[in-house]
Amino acid sequence: MKVFFYGLFMDADVLAKQGVVPESVSIGWVDDFVIQISQRATMMREVGGRVYGTLMDVNAGDLKGLYAEESVADYVAETVCVKLEGGGQADAACYNLPQEKIVGKNKEYAKQLLKLASRLSFPKSYTEQIMRASR
Repeated sequence: MKVFFYGLFMDADVLAKQGVVPESVSIGWVDDFVIQISQRATMMREVGGRVYGTLMDVNAGDLKGLYAEESVADYVAETVCVKLEGGGQADAACYNLPQEKIVGKNKEYAKQLLKLASRLSFPKSYTEQIMRASR
């Protein structure tokens, strides 16, 4: 199934450590959301916002196992429209943390996400958004 990752799960090496091997990986973004960082990343609806990430084809069973892990078990899937870097778009599952479950800050997570976003060549305006979200 198609899934949009916007946190550290964008890193195929992180997924591989969890036993998840995506079939394909594309860079894309979802409009009208912003990223928020608490213990991990989540996306919040905000008109005019944009969250960058990766669109991957992942086995549904592997995805279910990935989100069974305690630190992400509260994330809920919703369908989003991902616009692809090379053109086109695709509907995909995207896991977000409900607003009432957002607590605390994790500066180390934010630093790792910033490095990953830079490695994936996301726009400077987006990496600045990650920096602001982590404060």
